[in-house]
Amino acid sequence: MSRHISNSHDLKNIRLVATDMDGTLTQDGKFTSSLLQALENLAAAGVQVLIVTGRSAGWVSGLSSLMPVAGALAENGGLFYSSHKLESVALTPIPDLAEHRQHLTTTFTKLQSQFPQIKESADNRFRVTDWTFDVASLTLAELQYLSNLCELEGWGFTYSNVQCHIKPQGQDKAMGLLQVLREYFPEYSLDQVVTVGDSPNDESLFNSCYFPVSVGVSNVLKYANQLQYQPTYVTTAPEGEGFFELTSYILQSLSTPKS
Repeated sequence: MSRHISNSHDLKNIRLVATDMDGTLTQDGKFTSSLLQALENLAAAGVQVLIVTGRSAGWVSGLSSLMPVAGALAENGGLFYSSHKLESVALTPIPDLAEHRQHLTTTFTKLQSQFPQIKESADNRFRVTDWTFDVASLTLAELQYLSNLCELEGWGFTYSNVQCHIKPQGQDKAMGLLQVLREYFPEYSLDQVVTVGDSPNDESLFNSCYFPVSVGVSNVLKYANQLQYQPTYVTTAPEGEGFFELTSYILQSLSTPKS
C-alpha cells in the first residue's frame, strides 16, 4: 500500500524529477499555468526535470525545447531529447527504420483484423520506435489479449490512459531513463531522483529496485490492481494538481533546515 506523499522524508534529497506527461502533468488533457509555474519554481531551486512520456518523437522534440525542463524521453524510453540540442538520441537502436516501420504496420493490421474498432493514433505518423492506437473503450481483458498477440509477433506492448503502444521488446521508461541518467546526469544518485506517473506504461518507473523514490498522482489508484510495481507515495490530488502538490512538498523540503 503506497503512503501519502506528505509522509515522505525522502524529498529533501531530490535533485531531479522524472515525470510522465499525460494524466500526470496535464489537467483534463491540458497544460495549466500552475504547471508552468511549478516547473519554473523547481528550476529556480536547482531541481532538474525530465519528461518521460509515451508521446511521439515529433511531439516531444518540440516540447523539450519549449518547456522549462532539462530534456524529455519520447516513446516510452525510445529516444531522448536534451533541451540543449535539436537532434534526438536513439535509446533503442533501429538499423533499418523503413523495415522497422513496415513490421509495425503489419502487426497493427493483424491486431485490427481481430479488433476492427481500434484506430491508429493521430500522432502515429510522427513516431520512430513504436506504433500507437487509441486505448478508447478497450477492456482490461482485451488489452491483455492484445498484449499476448503482440508478444507472439515479437513485440512488446503497453498502454496509458491515452494510447496503446506496440513497441520493441525491452523498451520501457525505466530502461530509457536509467541510460539517460548514466550518460547525461551522472552527478545524481538514484536516491536523488523521484519518478512520477499515473498509468500502466509508468509501471517500470515505480520499480523500487531501480528508483527508491516514486510518486503516483492519485489517478494511478484506478490501475492499482493492474500494477506489479506500486509507487512509493501517492498524492491527494489527481493529474497536474497532484504534480503541483508533489513539487510543493519538494520545495518545502529543500527550504527546511536539516536537523
